[in-house]
Amino acid sequence: MKYKQAFAEILFEALDHEIPVKDLEVLIEKPKNQQHGDLAFPCFTLAKVKRKSPALIAHELSTKIQSATIEKVQVVGAYINIFLNKKLVSEDTVAEIIKQQENYGALDIGKNRPVTIDLSSPNIAKPFSMGHLRSTVIGNSLAFIVEKCGYKSIRINHIGDWGTQFGKLITAYKIWGEAEKVKLNPIKELLTLYVKFHDEAESNPSLVEQGRNWFKKLEDGDEEATSLWQWFRDESLKEFSRIYQLMNVQFDSFAGEAFYNDKMDRVVKLLEEKQLLIESDQAQVVELIDKELPPCLIKKSDGATLYATRDLAAALYRKENYDFDLSLYVVGNEQSLHFKQLMAVLEKMGYAWANNMVHIPFGMMLKDGKKMSTRKGKGRLIRGSTK
Repeated sequence: MKYKQAFAEILFEALDHEIPVKDLEVLIEKPKNQQHGDLAFPCFTLAKVKRKSPALIAHELSTKIQSATIEKVQVVGAYINIFLNKKLVSEDTVAEIIKQQENYGALDIGKNRPVTIDLSSPNIAKPFSMGHLRSTVIGNSLAFIVEKCGYKSIRINHIGDWGTQFGKLITAYKIWGEAEKVKLNPIKELLTLYVKFHDEAESNPSLVEQGRNWFKKLEDGDEEATSLWQWFRDESLKEFSRIYQLMNVQFDSFAGEAFYNDKMDRVVKLLEEKQLLIESDQAQVVELIDKELPPCLIKKSDGATLYATRDLAAALYRKENYDFDLSLYVVGNEQSLHFKQLMAVLEKMGYAWANNMVHIPFGMMLKDGKKMSTRKGKGRLIRGSTK
């Protein structure tokens, strides 16, 4: 801070060069209360040198402090408080901003080290919600901040493009869907089909079984199921891209949930090798009693992997591919427990970098005091609906 250094230089002259400028600058503080000035210098350190009381030193020293940039000098006990000339400081600041333009305030503390930011993450075939909008805005703002500090930001859009709802959606499309309607207005039509599936399933439970079967086909790589899933994903991303263009937000990666399908077996194997997996009610979990957290579910009783397994795979992938200095997750606060468990499991696996992962939560938006639901056509607001 130039004014802090300038104040130190004034003190250096007032003290007849007894104490180096750099040592004086270290002692200068910024008062917590604005009423105590813009900068403050405590005189306790000078007491041994001057062999006087700090309060007396402060009073004597204050009479020697003069500068056009200092509007007022105030002595409070052993402290010399100074108030900067707001007019001159404002003019100086504006001139500096005009001179440096977009480089104003830039720092180099990051040394171009990477920071991954998990943001936005809308769900395929569902409307872009207010929750996803908030994640996008907050995450993108954080990216600008870390870039300003000299880090390299990596914006990751962890698309919700996998889960049992795709089996339901494929079932609905096969029964009621029309290709032209989907092409004309993909998100609206796919959501209509998804809502219709749940409405009809209440009186026709066989639809749920058909949905499971189609998702099983998708998991097994069935050509028709994969083709429909890819189409739904592509059409959704086109709509999301339109929104991102309006917001002027770009991403470095659209690697969503499906991207980690072939990377989760490795996570399970690593947990087994580290003897962290235990059986609980026929499921595989990692106990986190020592972290005062409930067990983290890794595999269900039917062998299916889960949200946590996928995010463990994603964390490992991001560390290995980006070697992040810091990893940020901009996700609603209802996922706070999940991220505590995620980081705790990684720590138990021996990865010290888990301490460099940070969940940045934000509140949920409600409608009429209630959580929104895509199944009822009201639009879910958060990442995590497909996990």
